[in-house]
Amino acid sequence: MKSLIGNILTVVTGSDASILAAKYAIVMAKTYHCKLFVVYVLDTATIRQLALSKIFIQEEAAEYEKNLENNGHRYLTYVDELAHAKGVKAEKIMRRGAIYTEVLHVADEKKADIILLGGWEKETKTRDIIGHSYREIIANAKCSVMLVKEPDIDRIYKHT
Repeated sequence: MKSLIGNILTVVTGSDASILAAKYAIVMAKTYHCKLFVVYVLDTATIRQLALSKIFIQEEAAEYEKNLENNGHRYLTYVDELAHAKGVKAEKIMRRGAIYTEVLHVADEKKADIILLGGWEKETKTRDIIGHSYREIIANAKCSVMLVKEPDIDRIYKHT
């Protein structure tokens, strides 16, 4: 009989909420002996939109994209280190495109049984983009989606 959860996908945006969701995913992967996939999406769709609407000139868009890519590598490495510290192997995945589209593609490719998302962003500048992406993921995912809001996850992570 197949277990309920074998493959976990967590989405890292760099926000505190997404890091807490990653810790939750690590605890789940360790507890239930699951495969863990961590995805960061370089939101080129929004960058392209900003360039087209003349908010960014082309050079600014390219530099912004490079900064996001560097941040993505840093976030993925950080979550990988958190997982490694708990004896969990995490597969790091970086994608380019619209956040929700790429997350849904990865979920399908990796046969995710659940997608873990960090709780809503309090910061206004990212909240709208991420909120829209989360709504699309929740509405269109073929697997379960969990919005992580566990207030004690740091303590639980430390004692796992």
